[in-house]
Amino acid sequence: MTAPAATPVPAIEARSLTCGYDGQAVLRDISFAVRPGEIFFVIGGSGCGKSTLLRSLIGITPPLAGEVRFGGQTFSDHDPVARRALLQTFGVLYQGGALWSSLTLRQNVALPLEEYTALAEGEIRELVALKLAQVGLTGFEDYYPAEISGGMKKRAGLARALALDPAIVFLDEPSAGLDPITSRRLDDLVRQIRDMFGTTLVVVSHELASIFSIADRVVMLDRGAQGIIAEGAPKELARNSRDPRVTEFLTRGDLLPQ
Repeated sequence: MTAPAATPVPAIEARSLTCGYDGQAVLRDISFAVRPGEIFFVIGGSGCGKSTLLRSLIGITPPLAGEVRFGGQTFSDHDPVARRALLQTFGVLYQGGALWSSLTLRQNVALPLEEYTALAEGEIRELVALKLAQVGLTGFEDYYPAEISGGMKKRAGLARALALDPAIVFLDEPSAGLDPITSRRLDDLVRQIRDMFGTTLVVVSHELASIFSIADRVVMLDRGAQGIIAEGAPKELARNSRDPRVTEFLTRGDLLPQ
């Protein structure tokens, strides 16, 4: 008899996580797992705790209780040097791109390579050119953020997030402020990154077009519940959920799932 295949270790696992600020909980006792190579969305209305959860996942704001595991490891399992190494396994695209305005795109993307590697200047220059090419910004290496569009800033921020070839990338409201065409192109780019490199992507968003287009699974947060009220494939949730909060969110406007 053939032995059953081993269940892969989750790329990310939140265990009984309580998140908040100054001892005040915004989210209570939430648990979920993100599979390797998955495009996983955290969704919900304004004020439900999406950004709070993201800050706890990436270590900016330690959780009030519970733990976050990456490939079975937590920050608490390691000394400071090992924690620094663990941080290098994921990248983050912040809202607006969060580029340094005084630096060119080349210099922005080079920052993590200069900080975390011992590569020579020429090697860094080659890698920066490659990362900018991956997001369609060849020829814009010496532009400053003020000289490019909002969509290009997001792509440049994504190039920086990919600089260290992370296994996991977090994206905070990547489509915010973008027109529908630019947003769709960014969604396509996110999908290409997953398909080409097997990257696990966690996206915080409330944009239905992106949710239905590229999300493999979602967790939906609710402000009143202070936690997760739905988890699964977004189209299935839109069609089958009996929770009016879920159906109202996922079927609003004219973007009904097909």
